[in-house]
Amino acid sequence: MRSPRLTVLAGCLVLGLVACGAPDAGQAFAPEPAAADVKMPQSPVTLNIVDVAGNLQLTQQIFDNYKASHPKAVSKITYSKVTAPELAGKIKAQQDAQRLDIDLVLTGTDGLSAGLEQNLWVDLAGKYGDKLPDLGAYLEPAAKMQELARGKGVVVTYYPSGPLIEYNPAKVPNPPKTAEELLAWAKAHPKKLEYARPANSGPGRTFLMGLPYILKDRDPKDPVNGWANTWKYLKDLGRYVEYYPTGTSQTMQELGEGTRDIIVTTTGWDINPRVLGQVPKDFRTATLEGFTWVTDAHYMVVPKGVTGEKLAVVLDLMKFALTPRQQAVTYDKGYFYPGPAVKGVTIDMAPPESRQAIKDFGRPEYDRLIEQNPKAVPLEAKALVTAFDKWDKEIGGDKVRKS
Repeated sequence: MRSPRLTVLAGCLVLGLVACGAPDAGQAFAPEPAAADVKMPQSPVTLNIVDVAGNLQLTQQIFDNYKASHPKAVSKITYSKVTAPELAGKIKAQQDAQRLDIDLVLTGTDGLSAGLEQNLWVDLAGKYGDKLPDLGAYLEPAAKMQELARGKGVVVTYYPSGPLIEYNPAKVPNPPKTAEELLAWAKAHPKKLEYARPANSGPGRTFLMGLPYILKDRDPKDPVNGWANTWKYLKDLGRYVEYYPTGTSQTMQELGEGTRDIIVTTTGWDINPRVLGQVPKDFRTATLEGFTWVTDAHYMVVPKGVTGEKLAVVLDLMKFALTPRQQAVTYDKGYFYPGPAVKGVTIDMAPPESRQAIKDFGRPEYDRLIEQNPKAVPLEAKALVTAFDKWDKEIGGDKVRKS
């Protein structure tokens, strides 16, 4: 999921093979340093952080806070952004060249999974478990998301996600309450419903994974053999969709402009665009009967090849990032609502601007919906890729339009 307000941050292009943050002279490239070598540096280091999930909107203040409070550990932090599909190939190229310029990656399940499949990430739990944060402090759904990391990543932010529908109440005074009603509405209002290509969109992906629960498919975890109802439904719905954008922001823009009257969304993609004025404040959201939350999270992962000293600092930074005081920062302006992954972090602990944004643009019903409705983790990597491919080939690939 990408924030509509994120801009490319200044800094070095840390993904180049020859770049500004190369390993310190004299230090050999070690895929995973010995535990005895993972110790805090004698002089402060530069950390290069790459974001492929829009996570810096939630966490950059945390990392800056760490630098300010740990001057003997960190002298500088550089931030850079790339897309998730680029990540694995570029890290692999750097590792093969033994010139890694990335110390920490912030990623969603997509980048996490790609790195797991290619064995790019340091085995944090397997080799440095005693230096990790207290993973028992997670909220239960965040703990289940943590399991997807297979010990090679640490959840830093969590939210229940969706799927939700968002609509213009002036155009849709009686919003659909069931999937069948949504299909009937789309048929009666062609080209007025939209969602983005699932492979490029958090809300689109969540809608795809959430429909099997709503439609009572045989196996919501098996997109090939268990989603008969979902694939039929999406084909029928697609008859009335003009095109599928390659990004969620385009759907928000078209909803705000009045080109579309209903789109799919998530809690964060509902709140944050209204905070930013991209979507009118009075637009509404709704769930469909049979709704189950498909949860989402962002992870901190470390590419193999990071030196022992830098790994020690990164692990210490992870502990810092999961303290309640720092987790409260992740309420942000609703972008990943709620945001905190650990227990005991409430909105009254958040910064004043976050509290005001949630007060003005939050939905009181969200806390009730989060409490009362079941939650399911997203598909595993291979199943998700299969679902994306099937959607592209059978549902909407020929109607995708670049945003």
